Amino acid sequence: MRSIVFSALLLVLASFQTVNYKLTTQEFEDKLKTTADGQIVDVRTPEEFKKNHLKGAMNLNINGEEFQRQVAALDKNKTVLVYCWSGGRSSRAAEYMRQQGLTVFEMKDGMMRWLQENRSVEASVAPSAGMSMEEYSKLIVKDKLVLVDFNAVWCAPCKKMSPYLDEFSKTYAKQLNVVKIDSEKHATVVKGNAVAAVPTLILYKNGQEIWRNEGFIEKEKVEEVLKKNF
Repeated sequence: MRSIVFSALLLVLASFQTVNYKLTTQEFEDKLKTTADGQIVDVRTPEEFKKNHLKGAMNLNINGEEFQRQVAALDKNKTVLVYCWSGGRSSRAAEYMRQQGLTVFEMKDGMMRWLQENRSVEASVAPSAGMSMEEYSKLIVKDKLVLVDFNAVWCAPCKKMSPYLDEFSKTYAKQLNVVKIDSEKHATVVKGNAVAAVPTLILYKNGQEIWRNEGFIEKEKVEEVLKKNF
């Protein structure tokens, strides 16, 4: 009798287990393969979409005037698989879509990591490679520390960090160079430095990487790292 009750309890608990809707790039790729009728949605700008996108994806620009109307036109009986450049916009889009009654899985790390891992994409126009690794190497080989900030114009954490990075550039001008790089315009150095998310900070000393941080980080923590290496 106890075993029956215990088994029933396990079934009840299992029914309350939450589904993981935020997927890694590998999980997202697996989901694409097992969801034959999935609606693949790229919520970046049309310009970004032309550079690279997943096969079969439709472009619903989250910042476009037609976004809500386009979401309303999606089939609520079919799963939605959504992505953007690094996960921020797709997260907002997924939240809105779920409010509209859609089942949505999102790629939490976005196309930036997808490309870093050399996964398959389609493109309408050839993307600009931007700065070369040779040019990048000249930026980081200095007689003082070099702090490189890989960012994106739409990235909220990047915008939050930008003022204190500008402040460091002035306060520690004799000891530090701050270099800001738009991750969407400089594909070569993004890939060459294995940058797979924004913001990413990389600190160099004598041309050698000595510290790296992926994601938002408070001013005080970065300043502490700098002072230890001046």
